[in-house]
Formats: sequence, C-alpha cells, structure tokens
Amino acid sequence: MVKINRNYKDRLFRLIFCEKKDLLELYNAINGSSYENPDELEIVTLNDVIYIGMKNDLAFILDEILNLWEHQSSWNPNMPLRGLFYFADEYRKYIEMNHLNIYGSSLITIPTPQYVIFYNGTHETPDRLEIPLSQAFLPKRPDLTPCVEVKAALININRGRNRELMKHCRKLHHYSEFIGRIRDGLADGLSLTDATQSAIDSCIKDGILAEFLSIHRAEVNHVILTEYDEQQHLAGERELGVTLGCLMVQIQLVRKKFEKHLVPETAAEELELDKAYVTQIYTLLREHGELDDRQLMELLAHELRYI
Repeated sequence: MVKINRNYKDRLFRLIFCEKKDLLELYNAINGSSYENPDELEIVTLNDVIYIGMKNDLAFILDEILNLWEHQSSWNPNMPLRGLFYFADEYRKYIEMNHLNIYGSSLITIPTPQYVIFYNGTHETPDRLEIPLSQAFLPKRPDLTPCVEVKAALININRGRNRELMKHCRKLHHYSEFIGRIRDGLADGLSLTDATQSAIDSCIKDGILAEFLSIHRAEVNHVILTEYDEQQHLAGERELGVTLGCLMVQIQLVRKKFEKHLVPETAAEELELDKAYVTQIYTLLREHGELDDRQLMELLAHELRYI
C-alpha cells in the first residue's frame, strides 16, 4: 500500500501560524474579538488523532473555548465526523490533566467546543459553510432527534474569498495569495516546480510572506511537491474506486444473465456492453464460479490492468 504524507499544506499552514501572536490575530479576525495577550493561548495541538499521518492543525483554549482548527485542501464531507473524534480525544485529555471525576456526583464543566475548517481546495464552496454531523445519520428514523451533533464551520480561504476576514488577518491573506500565485503559474503552463519558484520569488519581491518564504524556501518547495503527489494519488484512487465499482455492478449483472444460460452475445446486447468484455466475464464465471462477486471483480480488474 502506498504511504501518503498528508501534511503538505497542512504543515505549511501550521508553520505559518505557529506563533501565538499570529494565532491570536487569526482568532480575533474570525470572531470579531480584540484579545491582545498571546500568552492567553494554551496550545494543545493534537497529533495522529484518527488516521496515521492526519493531524488537525491548530487547537487551543481561549476564554474557556476549545477551538479546533484544521486546514483542508481537498473536499471531504466527513469533517464533522472527524471533529467528533477530535473533541472526544481532546476532552479526554482535558479531564485527565485537570483530574476531573466524570463518575462523581458533581457536574464537571468543560470548555465550549468550536470546530473551524480552513479550506482552499478547488471544490466550489461559499465563503462560509456550516456542515453538521447529523447530515450523515441514516434516515431510517427521521422522527428521532439525534443525541449527538457536531458542526464544522468551513471558511473558504481561497484568493478573493472572505475579503473582510483577509483584511483583518494579514498572514492569512498572504497565505491565500501565495497559493493563488502557484495556481496562476500552473494555469500558464508552468511545471509545479517552476510555478512554486515563481510564486516564491514574486511574493518575496512584493512583500508577501517575504521573511517566511526567504527562510523556508526549500521546505515550502518540498511540501508543495508533496501536496501535488498526494492529490494525483488521491485522484487516481477516486478514479479507481469508480472503475472497480462499475466492474462490480457489471459482474453482478452479467452473472444473472450467465445463470439464466443466455449466450454472451444476447447478454451483451441486453446489457448494452461490449461482446468481448461480456465473454471475458463469462469465461471467469466458468473457470471460477465458486468465487464471490468481489473476488471475481479483483480477477477481472487484474486482467484489465486496473490493479
């Protein structure tokens, strides 16, 4: 199995906002607050919470609010479910650190949770979007009120979006512009390496993340290249998933025709599939009829060089 480094822009995002003063500026910009003391932040960033290689970016407690921040450059509707696990882990740690007794007769109090996703992928989203966990619940009993809910507040940080927010957080605006310039270079036909170098050079020249990019040029190049590799891999996985899903459905349909003793030509005509392809599945069914549909799908996928 291919191991994917999921830190790419997430790590770049965390590195840009690793200082408490920058976190506080971003927090104030999002919440319309005016906190001034960075030392009020207690950094409690999670590590390897749910999946190996997946980390949430920024987690901190301010004014008795537990803020979980995560950066995403690929669309994922399961963010609220991940948030549920994040908060469970974080509250467990909070209870242990504060020696709280959840089995006692007194009510314990915990920080109020807030979950924010900073999104700059290419999936079209509004400036702000609330994604509830409840949309994932099975609809079998719509009359029941779920006893659990998590709401992920997605903030679109692509260039040109959330302009008011960008006005109040200079580093977020600069980060958005930097990623935008890389995409401009790619759109102009540059290689990813050249587009990244061009974006770094132009941003330094224009005073956009100038100090950060000057110091971390090599690392920025690395994480952007890693992101591209991951996105290509994930795109391939998505395409493969669709392909294998189609194979599975087609095998099930062809098996029914096979069990009705229809000849391949008739089965192909009725299913509107290629005759040679249906014949190939018939051959597999004759030679490996004891296998289930998934096993047959894997055999067919290997023959077609899908896997």
